[in-house]
Formats: sequence, structure tokens, C-alpha cells
Amino acid sequence: MNTARTTATAARVLRQLRHDPRSIALMLLVPVLMLTLLRFVFDGDAHTFDNIGASLLGIFPLITMFLVTSIATLRERTSGTLERLLAMPLGKGDLIAGYALAFGAVAVVQSVLATGLALWLLGLDVTGSPWLLLLVALLDALLGTALGLFVSAFAASEFQAVQFMPAVIFPQLLLCGLFAARDTMHPVLEGLSDVLPMSYAVDGMTQVLTHTDMTADFVRDAVIVAACALLVLALGAATLRRRTP
Repeated sequence: MNTARTTATAARVLRQLRHDPRSIALMLLVPVLMLTLLRFVFDGDAHTFDNIGASLLGIFPLITMFLVTSIATLRERTSGTLERLLAMPLGKGDLIAGYALAFGAVAVVQSVLATGLALWLLGLDVTGSPWLLLLVALLDALLGTALGLFVSAFAASEFQAVQFMPAVIFPQLLLCGLFAARDTMHPVLEGLSDVLPMSYAVDGMTQVLTHTDMTADFVRDAVIVAACALLVLALGAATLRRRTP
């Protein structure tokens, strides 16, 4: 990997995003709007909003970053941009790292907006530090970016990229512990949830919700989410194709 090539790729992607207001709105505004909607759905039950809102503060960014990243990367490949870039002295690792850096920068803004809104405007009550909440939200957004980059290699059209969402995101959403405690699930499902990164994202949010200090479990959850993001990015670099057949 070459730092100059990686940063140049990131700068190019950010310039393209600047001219795509729909993608910017999807990444920055949709999580904020969904959290606001959720707050007023539970307008008469602030405790429920606290319990669910903290978890969804990480899940919403993951989903939106997954969608935007997978479609944007696929669009680059179908238009022939990736083929032209990889014909230059630019490695797959440089390309994937550049995309991750660009979308990671957007993920930082997204996480700050969503966390700030939830804590200071919507009244989300957490016991732990807001910075830890922000850290988990950011790691979740980066995980969504990594997953989007990875699955884009297996889609031949934008419609197919969207179709990966039920296969990649929905099972994690059902098994992450948001709807039922993982230890109350069928043993097979509980074992499956133990290997899904979203489970640890929700567990990390729960640690911030219920503990005043950083716990060992929180550190474990954050490290697992970060490690999964890095692993998926490496797989994305390995499976990246120059063009769509």
C-alpha cells in the first residue's frame, strides 16, 4: 500500500460524493430522521427509547453506510472507472483503503450528528460517557462501509447490491439482541449470534447505557467490531474485480 495513492483515491471519492446530494442525504440525514421518528414513537415511554435508541444509534449508521458504499463502489466498476484506475500503478489495497478512508470520514460526521442529536436534543439517557457511545457508533458505521465494499464485488447491478441487504444485514438485525436477549434464543441461534459483529455492536452500546466507566466487556466488544471491519476490508481487497462481466 502507498499512502499517497490511498489519500488521492480518498480525495477523489469525496469530490464525487460532494456532487451527489442524494447519497449525502442518505448517509447524514436518514439516521438522524430515523432516530427522531423513534423518539416520538416512544413519546410516552422514555425508558424504552433509552434502551432501544442506544442500540439503533449504532445500527442505523451501519445500514446506511452499507447501502451507499456497496452501490457507489459497484457504480465505479460498472462505469469502467475501477478498470481504468487499476490499470495505473494503483494496488487493490490502495483502492480499498482509499474508499474506506473517504467513507470513514463521512462516517465520522454521520456518527457525530446522530450521537449529538440523540443525547442533547432527543434526550437519550445513558449512564456512561457520550464519547464511548460515539466510538461505538463510528465503529458500526465503519463496519457498514467495510461490508458494503466487500459485497459490491459479488453484485452485477445496483439492484443486486441492494438485494444483499436481506442476506447480510437482516439476520444480524434479528439476532443481535435488539428484539430478544441473546441468551434466551435457541442454542443454535445464540451460537450464530456469537459470530455476528452486530451482536457486539449492540452489546457495546448496552455497556455504555448501563455502566458509568469503560468496562472490560466494552473494550472486548469494540475490539471485535473493529477487527471485523478490518477483516472484511481485507477480504474486499482480495475479491475486488476490475469490471463487471
